[in-house]
Amino acid sequence: EETMVVYTNKNQLYMFTMLSTDLMKEKAAYFAYLNFPLHSASITGLDICIWKPIFATCSLDRSVRIWNYKMNTLELYKEYHEEAYTVSLHPTGLFCLVGFSDKLRFISLLYEDMHVFKEFAVRKCRECSFSNRGHLFAAVNGNVIQIYSSITFENINNLKGHSGKIHAVKWSADDTKFVSCDTHGAVYEWNLLTGERESECVLKSCIYSSIALSSDARIIFAVGSDQTLKEISESLIQHEVSAFGVVYTAVAVSHSGHMVFVGTSLGTIRAMKYPLPLTKDFNEYQAHAGAVTKMSITNNDLFLLTASEDGSIFIWKVYDKGGGILKWEKEVEYAEEVLIMRSDIEEKSQAMLDLQIRVKELQTENDYQLRLKDMYCNEKIKELEENFTQEIGSLKTKHQILQAEKEKQELQHQFQLSELMSKQAREVQQLESDSNQKLLMENEKYEELQVKSQRMQEEYEKQLHDLEESKSRAVKELTEYYEEKLNEKSVLLEEAEEDMRQQLQAHEEIKKQIEEDEDREILEIKIKYERQLLEEKESNLQLKGEAGVMNKRLNSLQKELKERNMDIEEMRLEQQKLQGIIKSLEKDMLALKTEIQERADTIQDKEKHIYDLKKKNQELEKFKFVLDYRIEEFKKQIESRENDIKTMKEQICEMEGERERFHKESTQLKLNITQLQQKLKATDREMHRERQKKQNMEALIKRFKTDLHNCVGFIQDSKKMKDGIRELYTKYVQQSDMVETEAVDTVLQQEYMRQREYLERNLAALKKKVVKDQEVHQAAYMRIVQENVSLIKEINDLRQELKVAHTQVHDLRSTLKLTK
Repeated sequence: EETMVVYTNKNQLYMFTMLSTDLMKEKAAYFAYLNFPLHSASITGLDICIWKPIFATCSLDRSVRIWNYKMNTLELYKEYHEEAYTVSLHPTGLFCLVGFSDKLRFISLLYEDMHVFKEFAVRKCRECSFSNRGHLFAAVNGNVIQIYSSITFENINNLKGHSGKIHAVKWSADDTKFVSCDTHGAVYEWNLLTGERESECVLKSCIYSSIALSSDARIIFAVGSDQTLKEISESLIQHEVSAFGVVYTAVAVSHSGHMVFVGTSLGTIRAMKYPLPLTKDFNEYQAHAGAVTKMSITNNDLFLLTASEDGSIFIWKVYDKGGGILKWEKEVEYAEEVLIMRSDIEEKSQAMLDLQIRVKELQTENDYQLRLKDMYCNEKIKELEENFTQEIGSLKTKHQILQAEKEKQELQHQFQLSELMSKQAREVQQLESDSNQKLLMENEKYEELQVKSQRMQEEYEKQLHDLEESKSRAVKELTEYYEEKLNEKSVLLEEAEEDMRQQLQAHEEIKKQIEEDEDREILEIKIKYERQLLEEKESNLQLKGEAGVMNKRLNSLQKELKERNMDIEEMRLEQQKLQGIIKSLEKDMLALKTEIQERADTIQDKEKHIYDLKKKNQELEKFKFVLDYRIEEFKKQIESRENDIKTMKEQICEMEGERERFHKESTQLKLNITQLQQKLKATDREMHRERQKKQNMEALIKRFKTDLHNCVGFIQDSKKMKDGIRELYTKYVQQSDMVETEAVDTVLQQEYMRQREYLERNLAALKKKVVKDQEVHQAAYMRIVQENVSLIKEINDLRQELKVAHTQVHDLRSTLKLTK
């Protein structure tokens, strides 16, 4: 439920997509053709070609259309100012003939347009047809069939002899014979080599509407107003098949000669075998809503094309009785060539050249910009490498200085620790002595304060008793005073309430008066508007009565018009019958009259053309003034835009400079942060190691003290004392030397590994930064290129507008000179 299909009174199908639920909120919604625009009036002409799977139609809606019956698409479509009565396609499918109400036009079918190549002075041409080989074409001019060369456009022959309107013409397969039929029941066969009539079959009671030829041109199939299908050969009606209460309007014969197709006035299609059946032995298909006007079969007998008065076209696939598609002996290869104007090709080739030049310019610009960027990036990389090598050297020197400072600070810390320990011991002794003295003093103070507190309690109890007595007296006095005041206030309140009641009564009276006044005003307004409503209703009734009277008059006038039209048609038929008798005597008179009419028409056309040219001259002068003003405005706009472009370019340059500065500063800051973080990590590790060393040394000292204390126990036994000291020496002095040497080696290795890891991290970080910088530069470059492209497009658009304006001014000036 997303699309809606709409059918209009002009035979068009439109599609409307309903994507949003609330259609009222949308400002504008548009209808699109469901497939393609269709004919909106009766189709008057239909023809096919040999080279291509296309057919042409024309209609009273003043349009000519080219359709593809294989793809089921509309290939070309053009509307004209005059009604089109007939159309014929050249066998190549590259040209067509169209008979309009004023002229017969030879039209070239271009790739996307229809171009009128030649015009013939044939007014109201009702039938025209190209020969099967395409070198000739026939056009009906009144009662005369004119044969033209489609190469030189010369009038080769004029076939005269018809007394009624010619309804259909057909060529034989070899283009030597030509068959035509008219409204006076005449079917003539012409020899085009001699230009004379070979055979004729006249049945005055029948008005022929369509004819068809067999592939060998020996049999003519004709249909008309007498509700029969006639088979004519050798100037005689050999066979006649009844239509069973329907008028046949069109006929077509397959190229194989086995099938005959007939269109009726009810819009049905009948398919019957040849030889023609006497009984109702045919297949009937309901198709059109109006009478079938034209029928045609493709050269391979696979498709039947029908057109009707209802403006619809049907493409039928022809199957055999078994349901299979009829097979042709050879598969047809259709041509794919199309016509195109030299000016269009020149315009497109010029546009291609301009675009190629523009592409080359952009390529050179891009190459140049890329080279510049490469140069800039290489210089940057060199600078960064030099900076990093310098920084590595400076960091190594800084590291050595820091190590020396660290050693000094360690010595200072040890000395300060020893001093702080001695100070702490002294301060602890002093604090103990001071605290003992303070305790004694506080005890004495506590005893004195207890005695004082007992005395104070007794005094406060006496004071409280006195205060309670004084308070009870004061409360009694205050209650008496405030009761007197309350009595006074209650009297005042009663007086105020009485005043309020009086004021409320007055207010309600005023309110009632106001409401009464408002009700009166509302009644007056209501009466006034009711009168206006009655007056408008009366006027509406009068208008409806007048409209009814006008509708009755319209209906009566329409009836009178229909009656008069019927009378006119009857008179026309009588006139045609009389003219058939008189025309043979008054041909010269008619020719002279037609010449006089044509000359009068040409004089009127020229006068109209002169008047139109004068009007155009005035409009062009106005348009010239407007264009001059617009050119000046465009010049001003171009100057302002060029200034804007310059300022924008300067801003871009400044922004790029600022971006490079900020990028340099950010990279420098990131490097400093990483260096400081690494320094912090190194100092943390060293602190941890020093603490571990300190703990180890403290444990060793404790062990040494315990061993020394044990050794001191042997102070009276000299031998044991000596052995104990030796053990101490071997245990602590030699072991410490070994530990120190091992510790030094491990420290050196760890320092080496740490420096190596640090340098590798720095290298990886620098590589990542270089890659990021390249990406950032690439993005900035692409953005600048896109901005440049958009600016260049704007400049080109403005130049094109200027060119168009100059050409328009030039054209206007030339037209002004011509008119002067």
